[in-house]
Amino acid sequence: MPRHLLDLGPDDLSALFVAWGEPRYRASQVARWALKRGVTTFDAMTDLPAALRVRLNEEFTLAAPPLLTSTVTDDGATTKALLGLGNGDSVETVRMAYDSEDPEAFGRATVCVSTQVGCAMGCVFCATGQQGFTRNLTPAEILAQVLHFTREGRATNVVFMGMGEPLANTSATLAAVRWMIHADGLDLRARGITISTVGLRTGIHRLAAEGLQVGLTISLHAPDDDLRRRLIPTAGGTTIDELVAAAREYIEATGRRVTFAYALLDGVNDSEEQARLLASRIRGIQAHVNLIPYNPTAGTGLRRPSRDRVRAFHRVLQAEGINATVRVERGVEIAAACGQLRTDYVQRQSLTLV
Repeated sequence: MPRHLLDLGPDDLSALFVAWGEPRYRASQVARWALKRGVTTFDAMTDLPAALRVRLNEEFTLAAPPLLTSTVTDDGATTKALLGLGNGDSVETVRMAYDSEDPEAFGRATVCVSTQVGCAMGCVFCATGQQGFTRNLTPAEILAQVLHFTREGRATNVVFMGMGEPLANTSATLAAVRWMIHADGLDLRARGITISTVGLRTGIHRLAAEGLQVGLTISLHAPDDDLRRRLIPTAGGTTIDELVAAAREYIEATGRRVTFAYALLDGVNDSEEQARLLASRIRGIQAHVNLIPYNPTAGTGLRRPSRDRVRAFHRVLQAEGINATVRVERGVEIAAACGQLRTDYVQRQSLTLV
């Protein structure tokens, strides 16, 4: 199988054409065809010499992963797609079009991308975490998720909050981000991209050193280390204090605010006392807390808190001086939590084969 062209970075692509004796601007031409226009064959690149198109066809591919299944909310605002990667692998991506009546979200369309097939982090409340880890995605496979939607519409924002841990696949994640913000690529604002991590400090340090203006979200989900280790079994080697310190470093390096994600689980981490403890752990840094009422997944035995408990937790954080919001939910009726569509598809395929 030929290598996918978008596994090359912008500099690599330029170097390739120079090595082939072509003018350097060919890299810009090809990148614009592949990313801005989303073509999937080199034959479509009509301003390239025929001989160059033949050579590209011989050595590379631009093939898009096939759509295995998709679901759409009744209002059409949220679409979830499952893309096939071959060898039985598949990956989920979601596009969320925000209400044009909201002046702060006018015209915004966010694509949520995955970085791995499955996930090794093992979060007990996550459908992907229950699947186990299969492999990392390549830069081209990450970009393919955005391109799946931009071929039919547009994307203004990208969040790395789908299947997998982006900072356990840092090189591919950063390579994809570079094409997303490149002028010849998707030409997105760096500030419109957010990378979410369960809290891999090495990856956070590397991301800070890159100097990119991307947003960072760190998953806490608990106000104390013992509970956090129960919810995230792989978090045993990192304390909340260490994550807060890493967040401070990222803020100092980039000037960007850090978000702490907190999935609210009924009777587990949603008491007012736990809200006060959370506030005491993160007070004093340029941060925001994104409260996420649990989106039930099969087999965990966990429950979603009542609206009153969610509001009470939120009120305590605000009273303690913590900037916090409750996530606007989209796609609940189409199982939009990461991993759910893939799980359902695999189960249906298994039943078909019986």
